[in-house]
Amino acid sequence: MTRSDRNEATTRPRLTGGSLTLQEFSELAGNVGGYPYVKIVLDRAESVLHFIDGADGTLHVRYIACEILGMTIDELAGRLDSFNDDVYRNPDRRFQLGTLALHTRGGSAAETDDGRAADAFLSLETVDVDTMSADLLRSFYHRVREHIDPSLPLVLKPANHRQEGYVAAIPESEIPRVLSHELYSTAAFVPLNPGQAHGRLRVFRSEAEYRADPEPLAWHDIVVMPRVPEDVPRVSGIIHTEHTTPLSHINVMAAGWRIPNAVGIGALDRIERAGLAGGWVHYRVDTDATDLHLDAAPPRAAGDRPEPAPGERVTVDLPDLTPTPVTPLTELRAGDHVRFGTKAANLGELTHLLQHGSPRWLGFYRVPRPPRDNLLRYLARQLGLPEDADTAELDCAAQRLVKEYAHVPRGIVLPFSLQQRFLDSSPELREALDRLDSALRDDSVPGDDSVLGGGSALGDDPAPRDGTAGVDGLCLDAQRLIRTTPLPDPVRTEIDRALDRHLYGAPVLVVRSSSNAEDLAGFSAAGLYESVAHVSGTDAVADAVREVWASLLSPRAVRLRHQAGIPLDHCRMGVVVQEQVGATVGGVLVTCNPLSPQDFRSVYLNISPRSVTEVVTGEGAPLQYLCNTMEGGSRTVSLGTAAADLDTATKEVVGRLALISRLLQSHFSPDESHSAPIDIEWAIEGDRVNLLQLRPFRTAG
Repeated sequence: MTRSDRNEATTRPRLTGGSLTLQEFSELAGNVGGYPYVKIVLDRAESVLHFIDGADGTLHVRYIACEILGMTIDELAGRLDSFNDDVYRNPDRRFQLGTLALHTRGGSAAETDDGRAADAFLSLETVDVDTMSADLLRSFYHRVREHIDPSLPLVLKPANHRQEGYVAAIPESEIPRVLSHELYSTAAFVPLNPGQAHGRLRVFRSEAEYRADPEPLAWHDIVVMPRVPEDVPRVSGIIHTEHTTPLSHINVMAAGWRIPNAVGIGALDRIERAGLAGGWVHYRVDTDATDLHLDAAPPRAAGDRPEPAPGERVTVDLPDLTPTPVTPLTELRAGDHVRFGTKAANLGELTHLLQHGSPRWLGFYRVPRPPRDNLLRYLARQLGLPEDADTAELDCAAQRLVKEYAHVPRGIVLPFSLQQRFLDSSPELREALDRLDSALRDDSVPGDDSVLGGGSALGDDPAPRDGTAGVDGLCLDAQRLIRTTPLPDPVRTEIDRALDRHLYGAPVLVVRSSSNAEDLAGFSAAGLYESVAHVSGTDAVADAVREVWASLLSPRAVRLRHQAGIPLDHCRMGVVVQEQVGATVGGVLVTCNPLSPQDFRSVYLNISPRSVTEVVTGEGAPLQYLCNTMEGGSRTVSLGTAAADLDTATKEVVGRLALISRLLQSHFSPDESHSAPIDIEWAIEGDRVNLLQLRPFRTAG
C-alpha cells in the first residue's frame, strides 16, 4: 500500500482497489488476546474499504464520525446512542464494521522463503452487537475478500449465536468459516492473570508425577503442568499446558495471590528444549502478548526474604458467638454473616430479594459507562419495554423477571455458636485446637526447616506439598477429632428438629460450608472448604456437618489463612443444609469478562451439562460463554470437553440468567458505582434457574 493509497485528509489507509498483503497487515495491526488484528470499515455508499491503523486504538465509531464524516468529538458524544444504532442496527446502514485477525493453524508460525507465515489465515468478524442480516453478512464477507491478497485464506468468524445460525445456512464452499470455540481450543497462549515473578521452574507432565515427587513445592516455585490441581500450596507462578477456565478454584485463587498465571500450550516441550526445568527464571504474563515470557535468571540471593509477606493483613469480621438457633434461609439477611458466615448470609439476602425486590435493581444501568451515558435504554430493550420507559416501569419489569425465573432452594443454617457448643463439648478437641493455635502463634508455619519432612496420613486430606509437617500434623489431628467426636444430644436434637420443620419431604440434601474467613478482600478461599452433596438421612447430615466443620482446619486452609495474617481464633464455620435440586445444566458465572476487564457489557459463564462441581474444580473443561447484558446476544467461547453446544432453548435461559445476574450485581454492590462483579453458582431446571451461591468476584486488580 503506497502513500497514494492513503486518504490524504485523514492519513488513514484505505483501499478502493488492490489487495491487502500480509506485510501491510502487519504494519497496521494492533494486538488483542494474543492475536494481531486490524479494524476495518466498509463504506457502502463510497465503495471504499478502510483499514484502521491499530497504533492508537481508534474505535470504529469514532473513526467513522471524525475521519469519514468530519464530525467533532463533541458532536459524536452528543448523539452517540443514535449513531451506534445507525451503524449496528439499521438494516439500510451505510457502514459495515469488523475486524481482521491473523491466525496460524496449529498455533505455530513457521515461515516460507518469502517471509510469509506458513498456514496463516485471516478471520473476519463483525462487532458482537451487530445485527446485520444474513444477506448483509454475506455481502460483507465477499467485499472484504476482494481486497485481501488471494493467496491468504479468509474465513468468516460469526460474532454471536445469531450469526452462527445464518452462516450454517450458507455453503462452506462459498464462505469458509471458523467458530469462536474452534479458535479458542487451538490458541497456544491464554493470559489468565497478568504479572511477573522470579522463581524456580518446577515441571510435571502429569498430576501423578506431581503427587509422587518427594520434594514439596515452595512459595518461590513456578509450577508447570497440564492442569494445576486446586490443592496446590501458595507458589509464585502457574503455567497450565492444557486449556482451563479462569473460573476454576485454582485460577480464582491465583488471582487472589496476584501471581502470573497463563495457559501455554507446548510449554513443556519448549522448557525442555531450553533446559529451563528445575532452574531459576523470570516469568511474565502480559494481557496483550502472543506468548508467555520465560528467561533463565540467577537464583535468589541468600539474604532475600525467605517468603512473601502479605501486602496487607487481611481483616476478618470477628464471629458473633451469641447463642443463636438453627435458622431457615428465609430469615437471614446480608448482615447476618457474623453469626452464620458469608455464604449463608448472601443466600438469605437472595431469598429476601426474590420475594420483596430491591430498590437497587437498576443501579448498574443508572451509572454512565463511557462512552455511553445512558444505559437504561439498553436495559429497557432487554426487558421488552419501550426505550423511553420510566424507572418505575423498569423496576417492576426487573422484579418480575427475577421472581419468575430465579429460585433459591430451601434450607437451614447452623450458626457459629452451634459449632462452638460442639467444640466446647470435648476437652480433647479443645486441647488439640489450643496446641494448633500455639504453634501458629509461634509463627512456625511457612519457611521453618524444623517442620520439614512429610505429613501425617490422618484423615482424607492429601499429603501436604509444602513441607510443613509439624503444623500440618496438628491440623490433621484436630480434623480427626472433629470427624469422630459425637454431636452432643442437645445439638443433634436441634438440628433434627430444624430438618423436620423446614426441609420435610426433601429426599436428598447438600451440606455447604459458610465461613467468616472467605470472600474477603485479599483472600478468596475459593475451593478451600468442603461441601458434601447427595446426603440422605439425619445420621448422614450429622456426619456431613462435622466434615464441613473439619474443613476449616485442613492443613491447606490453615496455612493459607496464616499467610494472609488471619488468626485461627478469628475463624468459624457455619453450615448450610439445603434441598439438593436436580439440574439439566449447571455452572458458574461472573458479571464481568475476566479476560478483558474493560468490557463492561459481558457476563462470562462456565457451563457443564453434568455438574457445577466439574466447573469449579477444573476436573473437566466446561463450555464457556459470553453474554452481552447491554445489546443482548451471546457467543460460545469454548466447548471444553462437551461433544456439542447447548440447544437453543437452553441458550435462551442462559441469556436470561446473565441479565438477572447483572441486576443482582446492582443490589450487592458495595458502593454506588455498581461495578464490583459477583460470582454465582447456579443450576437450570427447565426454564427456572436455581441460585446456589453468590459472592464477590475479586480479581488481581
